[in-house]
Amino acid sequence: MITATPRPARLPHALPAPAFSVRSAREEDAVAFACLSRPFVRSGALRERPARLYAAHAADFLVAQAPGGPVEGCVGLRVHPAGPGEERGPVGVLYNFCVAGHRQGRGVGAGLLRAALCAARNQSLDALFTATTGDGALFLRHGFAPAAARLAPSSWTESLDPRRGARILARVL
Repeated sequence: MITATPRPARLPHALPAPAFSVRSAREEDAVAFACLSRPFVRSGALRERPARLYAAHAADFLVAQAPGGPVEGCVGLRVHPAGPGEERGPVGVLYNFCVAGHRQGRGVGAGLLRAALCAARNQSLDALFTATTGDGALFLRHGFAPAAARLAPSSWTESLDPRRGARILARVL
């Protein structure tokens, strides 16, 4: 009889636990948002916003952060109530979505987006909108689709810079 000491099974598809968590932002995260956003501003993917603006709107943001580490990603979710005569409920707009370069492709963006979708549902929003200058692949994988500007909150669409050539994407919740 041959005996062997059993070894724990190694599953080739098992993923390690994420090395980050998502939390609500605090005013003191504002400088980190400005630094994190800087490469995206330089590339034209994001608008420049001063740290004081991030601080004033910290309640809009979710943050991805490794335990004891720096902020590695952020996304803002601004609620837009239905306007007069609009036949819809409140909707949300995702903005300033960015992930540190060294964390891209590692699930940080997907984790932030899942958290934003959950927050939107918890606020009983009818839909989420975003504008992207990239391919929007992450959004498309999470159920977003191209949308006409007329369906989005007009105060938001009017604030978009047409020179950036951003596409509007939406997801019904």
